Parts: sequence; C-alpha cells; structure tokens
Amino acid sequence: MRFSGKVYKDGEFWLAEIPILDAMTQGRTKKEAFEMALDMIKAMINKEGVEIDIYKGKNDGFEIASSDSSCLVSLLLQRKRQISGLSLSQVSKRLGLSSRNSYARYEKGQAAPTIGKLGELLRAVDPKADIVINDSNALTKA
Repeated sequence: MRFSGKVYKDGEFWLAEIPILDAMTQGRTKKEAFEMALDMIKAMINKEGVEIDIYKGKNDGFEIASSDSSCLVSLLLQRKRQISGLSLSQVSKRLGLSSRNSYARYEKGQAAPTIGKLGELLRAVDPKADIVINDSNALTKA
C-alpha cells in the first residue's frame, strides 16, 4: 500500500502534499520537501521500527510506502476519522458494532482489513470515500 502525493513550488518554498491524509509540509528545496514528507509520515505513525520510503514519479508525483502496511491503514483511518470530527464510538455505531473496540483495533493496527472491509471502514468515517487502486510499478525509490 502506498499513499500518493505531489510536490510543487509555491513562492520560495516547495510543498509536499498527501491529499488522502489531508497533510502538507514544505521545504526550501524539492529534496527537502521530500525529506519533510517522510518525517511527517514517520511522526504521524509514531511506531518504532517502521520503515517509511518515498517513491518518485513523473510530473512531481510521489508515493509514500511503509514496510508495515497495517501502519498506513491505521494512519489513514485515524486521519479520516479526525478530519470528519467523529469519535471511535460514533464510527462504531455507523458500522453497527456494539463496541468501539472492534473498530479501534483497525486504527491501532491490531487487525488488518480486507479491501472490502477497508472500503466499509472508510465509508463509515467519510461516506464519500472510495478506494482507487493504481499500478505504481513505474516509480523509483528515492
């Protein structure tokens, strides 16, 4: 699993944006913007031993990947829930679960959802969310 992003110049700074996480950082150079994007994701995941890599694409696109995809799923669910302003209990209720712990296991990375389940979880925190699968073989590790 990878999160796609884009890097672009805005005035004096280079901005690195990861839209699916509603996250952005900046650097004085393009290289620094990539480094800041990596640092930002590492800080958001905040889990010892997890490797985060960046893959550069064409037209200033890039992707963030991890050695542990459950960390990326966990981060995605947390961010979408926070952006939606929902509590764990509210999301669990939307999913028809009797306990918030069932949903919380996905956010903590203790359970790995299938693609179908991930779609269901994302729609519970953001009803407009949808999963787009894209081939990223053409990208090279930075």
